[in-house]
Parts: sequence; structure tokens; C-alpha cells
Amino acid sequence: MQTGKLIVITGPSGVGKGTLVKRLLLAHPEIYLSISATTRSPRLHEEPGKDYYFLNKREFEQMIAENSLLEWAQYTENYYGTPKAPVEERIKQGQNVLLEIEVVGAGKIKQNFPDSFSIFVLPPSLEELELRLQSRGTETPEVIVSRMEKAKQEIAVSQQFDHRICNGDLEMTIESLEKIIFPD
Repeated sequence: MQTGKLIVITGPSGVGKGTLVKRLLLAHPEIYLSISATTRSPRLHEEPGKDYYFLNKREFEQMIAENSLLEWAQYTENYYGTPKAPVEERIKQGQNVLLEIEVVGAGKIKQNFPDSFSIFVLPPSLEELELRLQSRGTETPEVIVSRMEKAKQEIAVSQQFDHRICNGDLEMTIESLEKIIFPD
């Protein structure tokens, strides 16, 4: 049996990773989306166990101590990480696994899984990224400023990833993703 591929999609907060992943999975339901764990509160439309595993800080730190995460990072006062067991099992079964994770975690995945390939999603501009963050209506102005500073740092290291795509036009970005993931 052929082993599956580990595909990592990353980029700054607000760049549209979630939208891209949802569209990709609609077109390719054979891809397994790894569900991340986080200590942040759920947003209005998010469902526990479907969008994220929402944990408290103590639960997350226990997962760190037990080495049951592929990667983890602290981002704007919250923890984010990828539970290890479901990803490893799906890859062994020959299924492609998609991770939608933040930039630090994506870098750690590349170190721990050199056969994985990573896609960095860029915004059309920093101004557009800030507008997207504001339009969510879920972050305070202070958090948006923090996320924008973090985005500048993340974009500066985007060359470290295997592929870079700009999420300006959704349909074109989806086509680019499909060409990268399914090159045949």
C-alpha cells in the first residue's frame, strides 16, 4: 500500500486559508483534513471537533507534556497544535492529509516530516489583509494590530516553504492549489 502525502497550508491570519481549504475539500473529499487543537474561544460558526478541538490551557499543556502533538505554537496568547495520532494513521493508510496551520507550526512540520510539502498563502497586499481581519468582526483593534505585525514577520519567511501562492482571486487560487497538490 502506498503511503499518503502530508500537505501543509499556511500563511498569516486572515489570508483566507480556511476558505481555500473548505473549497478544496468540497472538490476533493478524499483528502483528510487534520483537525487542530487550540485554546482560543470558538468563533460564531465554528463547531468543536469539526473546526478545532477547543481545549483549555491545562489540557493543551498536558498534550505537550505527553508528546501527542506533531507541532504546536503559541500565537497571540493562545496555543495551537496538531494532534499526532490521526495524522500518522491516515498517512499509513495511504490517504493524503491536509494541515491548515500557522506559520511556526508549518516550519516545525517541515523539520519533522521532510517528505511533506508546504504551501504558503500570501495576501494580495498588507492593506487587503488588514481589511479582511477587520471584516471578520471577531478581533479587537489591538489584536488586529498584533496580527498585522505578526503577518509581516511571517511573510518575510515565506520563501522557506515549498510553494507560494497569492490569494487575490479565489477561483485562480483554488486552481493553483489543485495544480500543486495534484500535479498529474
